[in-house]
Amino acid sequence: MISDPPITAPVLVRQKFDFAASHRLHVPTLSDDENQRLFGKCNHPSGHGHNYQIEPCVEWRAAKGDTDFDLAAFERLVKQVLIDRFDHKHLNLDTREFSATIGVNPTVENIARVFFGLLSPELAAWSRHASLRSITVWETDRTSATFPA
Repeated sequence: MISDPPITAPVLVRQKFDFAASHRLHVPTLSDDENQRLFGKCNHPSGHGHNYQIEPCVEWRAAKGDTDFDLAAFERLVKQVLIDRFDHKHLNLDTREFSATIGVNPTVENIARVFFGLLSPELAAWSRHASLRSITVWETDRTSATFPA
């Protein structure tokens, strides 16, 4: 019986990516006044934009003798799954995940949750030694959300 080679201690790999997008924070079940009170200027009917940064945290568990983590291939994967899909988009109007029909308000915490859900299965399919631990989305230099916490 042939067994898999022993796994080395896990390594956490983080890489930052940038994308720009606009969004409007709005809950359709609330009145316009309630939305304005809750979200302030972030509820502007035309939306507003951010230069976001995302930072996936990948747990890499390579078997002894495997090559190192392929950062260039990982960058291509993130670009394909997230950046190309959301960069220079109005999240509420141009993306299925944050459209009014789906009902996910594009707050920074919801963006982190949705991005984790999109990237995690793609990463698992890309490498049996890599898994997504978390993803942090920076909306500003002072505001971020990490999912899962």
